[in-house]
Amino acid sequence: MSKVYQLKKFILVILSICIIYASLPSLFATENLKQENRDLIETIIELVREEYIDETNEDEIIESAINGMLQSLDPHSIYLNPKNYSELQKNTKGEFGGLGIEVTMESGLVKVISPIDGTPAYKAGISEGDYITHINKEAILGKTLSDAVELMRGKPNTSIEITVVRENIKEGFDLTITREIIKVPGILARIEGERKDIGYLRVSAFNEKTAEKLYNEIIKFEINPLNDIESYILDLRRNPGGLLSQAIEVSNMFINQGLIVSTKRPRFDKIISEYEAKRGDLISGKPLIVLVNGGSASASEIVAGALQDNNRAIILGTKTFGKGSVQTLFPLTKNKLFFSSKEKNGAVKLTTAEYFTPSGKSIQAKGINPDIILDQKNNDKENSEIFEVGETKLNQYIKNDDTEKLQSGSSSYIPRDTDKDIQLIKAIEILSSLNKKIINIREMN
Repeated sequence: MSKVYQLKKFILVILSICIIYASLPSLFATENLKQENRDLIETIIELVREEYIDETNEDEIIESAINGMLQSLDPHSIYLNPKNYSELQKNTKGEFGGLGIEVTMESGLVKVISPIDGTPAYKAGISEGDYITHINKEAILGKTLSDAVELMRGKPNTSIEITVVRENIKEGFDLTITREIIKVPGILARIEGERKDIGYLRVSAFNEKTAEKLYNEIIKFEINPLNDIESYILDLRRNPGGLLSQAIEVSNMFINQGLIVSTKRPRFDKIISEYEAKRGDLISGKPLIVLVNGGSASASEIVAGALQDNNRAIILGTKTFGKGSVQTLFPLTKNKLFFSSKEKNGAVKLTTAEYFTPSGKSIQAKGINPDIILDQKNNDKENSEIFEVGETKLNQYIKNDDTEKLQSGSSSYIPRDTDKDIQLIKAIEILSSLNKKIINIREMN
């Protein structure tokens, strides 16, 4: 690492500390401390302006400093400039341009959390745990996560070359991928089982359209006179999460009452919100198995935890990712923070709380433990998906009292050939046997 880069990194860290002190004056007990920090900010800015090896842009330095400070807190707190903020809003609507991967920043590199089903990244073989070191031969090191994401996005049908480092492969390799308009697939529905009596529902992400699409697919299964659905599989594997509101709505489609999830701020030992179910079980109590793995994160874990703790479903697979922290989006304006304005200055996505399951268990850095633990078999020794992914594998993750010795997450591998998907096969086997018993009982009565 060059001395210039080290100097720049040092300056940004110091400046970021000063910025947060100046932005939140209520933290300081005396006027002297406030003034000292104001003086320190001015001194460092002047030092950079006069002595740094290259010319600098003050706005860019401050933006980088803010990002550096937030990324030092945890992997999910970030600053979004106006352009990035606009892109985030597009993402939650379920359609955007790019490669189709969920990423975070680790050790100065982009780390892949999950490729989205059916996207260019998925088709190109990008896997969970991959590190992206270069984009079009341009090094990632020294850039913010927002910068890297912006480089990966572009006009549809244009190509991008990324350099990937993968565990168990000695050297990095290049992949050329063609960008597409990314439409998060949302819901995949089909009928499984020898008797065609199992409804299979795969949820790939939780965006603004997820609950509506899932509702429509369930209703099709339930009211179609040609269907004879006795039980369901809800597949949340390799689902990186999304909107809390959608997780609550999806959970409520399978339960009629009880707590779905609560949010707490542990340092104050205070419950912030509790979300209760209303009558809404669309499948009328039919047997349900939920599939999860190490790629099931955030909203996926909320749904799995709610259905497990309310004794509504059997959870099958491997331990989930363990992303149980709540991020609150605070829109910013140029001169006034946290108030609406036509001219936005981006937003801060800040970790403000943790998710807890109905039984009071924290998801953060722990994940959801399945009722039936079943690992996939993978004979491809060079496939990174056989390695574990999880919150505790990320730098600066928020620890729980007893997570120092625990590890969240697991393998997120799903065979593309369903005939080799032993988790799905097992779920079908369990439900097929249960369906036969249900039918026999019904016929006896």
